[in-house]
Amino acid sequence: MNTVELYNSVCTELSSRVVQRYSTSFSIGIRALHPRFRDPIKSIYAYVRFADEIVDTFHAHNKRRLLDEFRSDTQRAMVDEISLNPVLHSFQRVAHAYGIGPDLIDPFLDSMAMDLAQDSHDVESFNTYIHGSAEVVGLMCLRVFCEGDGEKYEELKPAAMRLGAAFQKVNFLRDIQDDHAALGRTYFPEVDVPRLDEQAKHRTELDMQADFQAALLGIKELPIGSRFGVYVAYAYYLALFRKIKGLSAQRIMSERIRIGRRAKMRVFTTSLLRYQFNSL
Repeated sequence: MNTVELYNSVCTELSSRVVQRYSTSFSIGIRALHPRFRDPIKSIYAYVRFADEIVDTFHAHNKRRLLDEFRSDTQRAMVDEISLNPVLHSFQRVAHAYGIGPDLIDPFLDSMAMDLAQDSHDVESFNTYIHGSAEVVGLMCLRVFCEGDGEKYEELKPAAMRLGAAFQKVNFLRDIQDDHAALGRTYFPEVDVPRLDEQAKHRTELDMQADFQAALLGIKELPIGSRFGVYVAYAYYLALFRKIKGLSAQRIMSERIRIGRRAKMRVFTTSLLRYQFNSL
């Protein structure tokens, strides 16, 4: 006989598959988490990935309508505690289990909507976009890692936000040419993308460097079961950031910078050694 538990399991498995297909980098970090954290974090990733696909990929469709429906479906799932969208069903279960509410979900969806209405940013709108698209995702994950410990959550909240911001800004710098050419978007304020120069690139890098430094302080204080996995993701993005930082503005405008598989394995091995010897 089929059961609700079987449906829940199938939905979780599908969310896991989304992570595997879309991000080998995050898959590595998630595997380094304690097993009890892996499925919840995969469910969060799959949810935000699907929302991002609406605004970045579905060009032949009415993106505004699709995103509005996704928001309505999310709200309905949070009330009904069920959805026939497997990724959304998996996410709402995690949201209910760990206290992820509208204070985190709504800003995320608002930032996705900004991508449909705004193709450039000033400082204020950029900060708003970063908060919704990245910082709150870090906080969703932190809700899982803290497992109901409200005091620990509040203590680590600033660092989790900085880590999410660092990841997003590195993505923006890595994809700066594609975002501008393919999607018509310019995220960084006061940056003329077609004429990106070394000075403008350096300004964005200083901001990211500060985010990475602040984030590391919080990673060191994470609960044991989550600390190593989050550090692996941090180390990977830091390696990508350092690679981009060492290249010219012209270079990052001409190709998408990546960290190869062997380099990722080196990052993982180095992270493991640092973790084992308590030298994060």
